[in-house]
Amino acid sequence: QVQLVESGGGLVQPGGSLRLSCAASTIFSINTMGWYRQPPGKQRELVAAITHGGYTNYADSAKGRFTISRDNAKNTVYLQMNSLKAEDTAVYYCNADIGRPVWGQGTQVTVSS
Repeated sequence: QVQLVESGGGLVQPGGSLRLSCAASTIFSINTMGWYRQPPGKQRELVAAITHGGYTNYADSAKGRFTISRDNAKNTVYLQMNSLKAEDTAVYYCNADIGRPVWGQGTQVTVSS
């Protein structure tokens, strides 16, 4: 049973930065890992994804402000979020493709002054 453990969420002021981390409990390679978010009252949406080879894909709202990266040796994916806005407030979920989707428990990110 692969588990994803997220960390790094919290409260930040507009314009600030946060770095999310997600570690997968497996020794096997994972193809695509990514971050999704679910704002209050809205559906879950893709933020960014990265393949094992390093190909990245970003939502338009994340381009230029967020950077996804990964450490394949540690099966860990990161999301560096800069210039945060109030509309980035959401629960952020890590996702891994191991032949089926696996989700983390979610971490709250709140952008507020």
